[in-house]
Amino acid sequence: MKTYLILTAVIAASLVLSPTLHAQGETIDTRIGKLSFTHDFANGYPSKETVKLLFDEMDFQRACQVYIWGIPIVAFAEWQHAHEETFGLKSGEILYYPTYGSKLGLLTANATTPYALSFIRLEDTGPIVVHIPEAEVRGAMHNMWQVAIAPMIEPGKYVFHAPGTEAPKVEGAKVFEATTNSVFFGIRLMATDEKTRKEALSQIEIYPLSKMDNPEDTRVVVNDERKWQGWQPRGLAYFERLADILGREPVEERDRFFHAMLKPLGIEKGKPFEPNERQKEILTEAALVGEAMAKANDFYNPRLEQSHYHEGSAWEIATVSPPDQRWENHDALDGRAAWFYEAVTNDPAMQSKTPGKDQIYLAAYFDAEKDWLDGADSYVLRVPAKAPAAAFWSVTVYDVSTRCLIDNEQQIADRSSRMDLLENEDGSVDIYFGPTAPEGKEQNWVPTVPDRAWFTYFRFYSPTEAYFDRSWVLPDIEKASR
Repeated sequence: MKTYLILTAVIAASLVLSPTLHAQGETIDTRIGKLSFTHDFANGYPSKETVKLLFDEMDFQRACQVYIWGIPIVAFAEWQHAHEETFGLKSGEILYYPTYGSKLGLLTANATTPYALSFIRLEDTGPIVVHIPEAEVRGAMHNMWQVAIAPMIEPGKYVFHAPGTEAPKVEGAKVFEATTNSVFFGIRLMATDEKTRKEALSQIEIYPLSKMDNPEDTRVVVNDERKWQGWQPRGLAYFERLADILGREPVEERDRFFHAMLKPLGIEKGKPFEPNERQKEILTEAALVGEAMAKANDFYNPRLEQSHYHEGSAWEIATVSPPDQRWENHDALDGRAAWFYEAVTNDPAMQSKTPGKDQIYLAAYFDAEKDWLDGADSYVLRVPAKAPAAAFWSVTVYDVSTRCLIDNEQQIADRSSRMDLLENEDGSVDIYFGPTAPEGKEQNWVPTVPDRAWFTYFRFYSPTEAYFDRSWVLPDIEKASR
């Protein structure tokens, strides 16, 4: 027994004093680099170098996913910044966008539709009143995540109050609780002539409820075509804009995990965004990779089955997110990122389900040969006769870089059935895209810009049954014969 005890003590001492008796560590090759452990992977601790690598990678991956999650609110926040800082408008004042040049910062704008828009800070104004006049005016209020709060189709008074505040009682008004502190008011002017549109616009009133007895006139400013940006900024500026808007808005229950991901990156509600050098480096690269992911998710994503238009077609249904951004069992994370990377607002009227009503948007990013659309090349789209659009159809070209109207010298981005277009003998219409116009076909031509990629929307206004049953199918864009 004595010998056994001595031997046991010697073995124990050797285990303490001789690390060479420990099991050999393990190093594993992974897609993020070599991960080393004190023992084999299952039994070992990660080395200090591996711990640092893993936390850097964790923060980077989370930053990339936060980029995708934040796309809709960052777009609106950047637009609000331009509204207030570039154009100097205050809460509730209206900016009017009547011309091609005035819309060059607006994601996938319609080239011919005039826009009138306002951002309102409910946290500053308290409840606000919006009066829609007896005129050819339609409107809608959206939160900063680009979810509609209320359609404003009928004339009358609409009152909006900040989230979590008591609903005011206003006789004869429709009252809504906003879901964000800032809100976006979009106005559609339905008249076809400019004089009538401006008269209707001058009759819209926006004022704090506290001034209801003596409201001031609502200021309307015409966009003077100065340079502005409504698309998501690049680099660290993306996360600076995200940090600012998240600091001003309530945390939605469904987003709490994303806020947890942001905290180690220096973005935390109630605290200033002051990233250290490590965080800046991670966020700057994540903005690049995150946008690259957004491009793949938007421009070519077979996972989004809602985008399917017709078997084998290069055209996609552009609006791949429900207006409330929710499917039955999950939120439309990728769908809303795909739509709001290239567009703003989403409502049922943009996703017609009924023949003869509303609109349908198709998008194309590559040609019939599945090559990306390039501004240096020439293309043709043949629109067959009897297009299924009871009102009209249009095709509009956008820059990939900004997702805004193509910024060409001619300031021509669209062609539509309302224009005087050349028709073929069978009633079809050829639309030409390229840096130079085909001889004699200038009125059917949309100029593109070499060294810049582009994409296009084909809009059906009041789509008819032939669209829904696919008895009429839009052909792919073809490379023009040389």
